[in-house]
Amino acid sequence: MDITSLGYRTDLLLLELSGSTFRDTGEYVVVRTPANPGFWWGNFLLYRTPFAPDDAKIRLDDFRREFPEAKHVAIGIDSVDGEIGAEDEVTAAGLEIDRSVVMTADRVVPPQRPNGEATYRFLAGDDDWEQLYHQSLATADMEVDAAYEDFTRRKLVAKRELVEAGHGKWFGAFDGARLQSSLGLMFDGKGLARFQNVQTSPEDRGRGLASTLVHHASTYGLTEGGARTLVMVADPDYLAIRIYRSVGFNDSETQLQFTLPPA
Repeated sequence: MDITSLGYRTDLLLLELSGSTFRDTGEYVVVRTPANPGFWWGNFLLYRTPFAPDDAKIRLDDFRREFPEAKHVAIGIDSVDGEIGAEDEVTAAGLEIDRSVVMTADRVVPPQRPNGEATYRFLAGDDDWEQLYHQSLATADMEVDAAYEDFTRRKLVAKRELVEAGHGKWFGAFDGARLQSSLGLMFDGKGLARFQNVQTSPEDRGRGLASTLVHHASTYGLTEGGARTLVMVADPDYLAIRIYRSVGFNDSETQLQFTLPPA
């Protein structure tokens, strides 16, 4: 299956390692994650071309035919330039447009103000992973309800299984035994390593933990991890993107995602 976008290529790699399935129709790829049906970006359609006139309705119909039980709609375009096509029709159909920056690095530099107080290590043991679950809820950018808690718990299980199967590492910055900041770094075995879920507990922000942890994990990835290229996908409007640029990441592609949340 030929995927052009580095962002989606590494997305699908991680999904496949976690048990997701793919079906290539030619026009689009159907991505399914049976173990977590509430995971929007584990259950979506990835199209190979931008939206042509009238495609918004056609693609919504495609999604509802492929995922008749889904409450959400999630559609991607396998491109690198951020070209949407018939954008007016897309927004008129109610689809929310998310443009993310795919960033890459083959070397990194230390942050200007590193945090030397925390301990930086791999997550190990049930308590560390349980803290990661609660940190993920605390840093969520949406309402945390029972459905979101279930989604987060299922995602946590998948993350831990990937690490325990040897596909990557999960890193944490700790104050004693308390998790302050965390991220994942997963490897394709062919020279690529993809960052996942960089997050810092609300009470620990503004202390240089995330930048120090990104540099720590990047250094591991490019040395012991055997990666030649590190991949990070970031929100262009979120302040964290400055952190990644400051340690050596460069903007490489634009990744497009389109969603229609549950009514």
